[in-house]
Amino acid sequence: MAKTNIVDWKTITDFVIDAFVGYGIPREDAEICADVLLESDKRGIESHGVNRFKPVYLDRIKDGIQNPVTNFEIIKETPTTAVVDGHDGMGQVIGYKAMSMAIEKAKEYGMGMVVVRNSCHYGIAGYYTSMAAKHGCIGLTGTNARPTVAPTFGVEGMFGTNPLTLGVPTDEAFDFNFDAASSTYQNGKLEYYARIGKDAPKGALITTEGKEYVGTSADALKAMGRGEAALCTLGGPGEEGCGYKGYGFAMFVELLSAVLQDGSYGKALTGKDENGNKAPYRLGHFFIAIDTDHFLGEDVCRKKAGDIIRAVRNSKKSPDAQRIYTAGEKEYEVRLARKDGVPINESVQKEIIAIRDELGLSQYKFPWED
Repeated sequence: MAKTNIVDWKTITDFVIDAFVGYGIPREDAEICADVLLESDKRGIESHGVNRFKPVYLDRIKDGIQNPVTNFEIIKETPTTAVVDGHDGMGQVIGYKAMSMAIEKAKEYGMGMVVVRNSCHYGIAGYYTSMAAKHGCIGLTGTNARPTVAPTFGVEGMFGTNPLTLGVPTDEAFDFNFDAASSTYQNGKLEYYARIGKDAPKGALITTEGKEYVGTSADALKAMGRGEAALCTLGGPGEEGCGYKGYGFAMFVELLSAVLQDGSYGKALTGKDENGNKAPYRLGHFFIAIDTDHFLGEDVCRKKAGDIIRAVRNSKKSPDAQRIYTAGEKEYEVRLARKDGVPINESVQKEIIAIRDELGLSQYKFPWED
C-alpha cells in the first residue's frame, strides 16, 4: 500500500483554489470546483477527490478539451424546467448552477428540473442532492460518462457508470443521500486502486471473451482502453445475479442525460474524435428538486424520513454484524473522523508538488516535505 500523509483542510483547499485559478478558472468558479472536489474526500470517496485533481481537470484544461471559463447558456426555460448548454466548461460549476436553478424553481412552483448538455465531469453526484436536501428539497441527479460499462449479455462498453443519485431531508445530523454508480465499480475507483497498487476487484469487469477479468487495476484500465474489457453493471454479467437491474438503471440515466437536452451519448463520450485525438467529453446531466413545503411541509418530511431510516437501522441484524447503516451515514462518520485533514497518497503528492512548482505557488509547504 502506498504511504499517505494528512494535509489540513485549509491548506489543501487554498492550494486547490489557487491551482485552479492558475489554470485560468475565475476565482469564484475555482471555489465551487474546490468545494465539490474536496467534499468527496471529506466523505471518504477517494475516487473523486484530490486523486482526480490533476488527471481529470487540470490535464484536460491543458489539453484544450475543457474550458476553464464556463459559459452557462440557457437554451430554453419555463417556470419549472430549463435546458442548459455548458459549452465544455467546468462540470462542477455547471452542476452547482443547474441544481441551484432547479431548487429555485422548486421553491416557487413545487418542482424544478434542469437538464444539461456539453458538460464535463461534475464530481460526486451526491454533492448536488445534498444541496437540495439542505434547502428542504428532495433531490435527484444523474450523469452519463465514458462508455466503459457493458449491457447485460454484452462485453463492449456502451454507456458510462451512470449514477442515479437521490437525497431526502431528514431530522438527523445527516440527510439520506444515496450516491452510487449503476456499475459494480467505477473508473475512478479503479484509478484509485491503481495508484495504491491494488488488484481489480472480483466481478468488476468482463473480458471480450465473456470471462471475468483477473489482474491488477492498472492493467484493467489499460484493457478497458484497448476495448478488451468492460465494467459490469450492478448484479454482474448475465441475468443470474440480476445484472439487468443495474443495466436498466444505467440506461435510464443515459436517457435522461441525453434525450431532453438533445445531448451526446454512448460512443460519442469517449473523449476522442474520429481520428483518435483528444476531444471534449460533452457529457449530459439532469437535476431535479422537489420542494417539501409544497406538500405537507419540510418539518413533516424530515421527521417522517428520520422515523423511517431509524426503523430500518434498528431492525434485527445479522449475527455477525454490529450495525445497519442508511445512505449518508458512513460518509457523515468519515467527515467527523477526517476533521484534521485529507489523506494524500504518494502518487498524488508528486502531482501536487509538480503543480505547485509549475504555477510558482511557493507559499505552500506540505507535510511530506518535512
